[in-house]
Amino acid sequence: MTQRDPLTVNGRTYAWPAAPVVAVCVDGSAPDYTEAALAAGAMPWLAGALARGARLLGDCVVPSFTNPNNLSIVTGVPPAVHGICGNYYFDQAAGAEVMMNDPALLRCDTLLAAFARAGARVAVVTAKDKLRRLLGHGLTFGEGGAVCFSAEQADRAQPEEHGIGDATRLTGMEVPSVYSAELSAFVLAAGVALLRERRPDLMYLSTTDYVQHKHAPGTPEANAFYAMLDGHLGRLEALGARIGITADHGMNAKHTAAGAPDILFLQELFDDWLGAGAARVILPITDPYVVHHGALGSFATVYLPPGTAPEPLLERLRALEGVEAALGREEACARFELPPDRMGDLVVVSGRHKVLGTSAAAHDLSGLDAPLRSHGGLAEQEVPLLLNVPVRGEAPGGRWRNFDLFDLLLNRAG
Repeated sequence: MTQRDPLTVNGRTYAWPAAPVVAVCVDGSAPDYTEAALAAGAMPWLAGALARGARLLGDCVVPSFTNPNNLSIVTGVPPAVHGICGNYYFDQAAGAEVMMNDPALLRCDTLLAAFARAGARVAVVTAKDKLRRLLGHGLTFGEGGAVCFSAEQADRAQPEEHGIGDATRLTGMEVPSVYSAELSAFVLAAGVALLRERRPDLMYLSTTDYVQHKHAPGTPEANAFYAMLDGHLGRLEALGARIGITADHGMNAKHTAAGAPDILFLQELFDDWLGAGAARVILPITDPYVVHHGALGSFATVYLPPGTAPEPLLERLRALEGVEAALGREEACARFELPPDRMGDLVVVSGRHKVLGTSAAAHDLSGLDAPLRSHGGLAEQEVPLLLNVPVRGEAPGGRWRNFDLFDLLLNRAG
């Protein structure tokens, strides 16, 4: 590894890595998951690492969904800067609801691309392909270039597009089901193999929250997942890695005492208040993988008919049981650091145990084989920041954020 000058990316300056740096985003990992696993003795490596490292808590960005937070972590800035404000949004210019997985939607550079251009060896492995192109934006592949692939499509990896061919050879595993704990295991095993074979300077590993959507902290299934994670993290450290672990969001039970999803159907409300189809409710949790959450989360944005006064509607929303916040666009974007041109006129956030839907007919819940657990709101904002090395300095602005992870790993570790 060649020592180089620090790099400034999106207004933040980062030191060149002095050892291989591995940033791990454990999807849906509320702090209670690691705490319960540690208490159960399921994470012996992490227990030792934290004794000599750092055990912090931080906030993710709201909406507490996968795409906005992964992109915040790899850019070091909130969605107001990088532009990815959901898994899904309403493109007003096109008049269409679309996935936020196109790199053209990114409005700034990633640390990964900036370091790669400066000569660093970079590797990215993500569980689901929905993130792969965003995380790989600006990377150059081919001989001696970066590596970026998804576990979901590892057997289809091509050197010219992913920097590696058929990535299943890294793990000896077949491509797991996208709805399985094994998909995350593949990500971590591939990370270990890449660190051993290619010795990247920077590596980013992003798992899936299948387990967290199904199982509460401290359950046998959850502890088994974290034991698997612990084993791979120990192997990464044994290869000389400086490791930082955070989450894109937390997770909470979102069901009634009887086990039914506890849903507030916003489109039905606005159809009643303003007329059928007059308003448009967008649920940014929506992605191609809705079996385990039914496109139900705790954050929604609403587009109103032109000339509609928002305040009377906000007052009605705030009076509803289970609504934690109802804000106009300007206030919501200032509070949550979101891009105003990609948000509706209103933002609605539901409470810890309630989710927001459009209409009952629009949500297929047939795939839910366990009481609903989901995310998106303020109740899922707290996430862990765990490092196998001590850190120095105070949190910027008085609180740590998950997108401080590379700052902690590169600038504050010692």
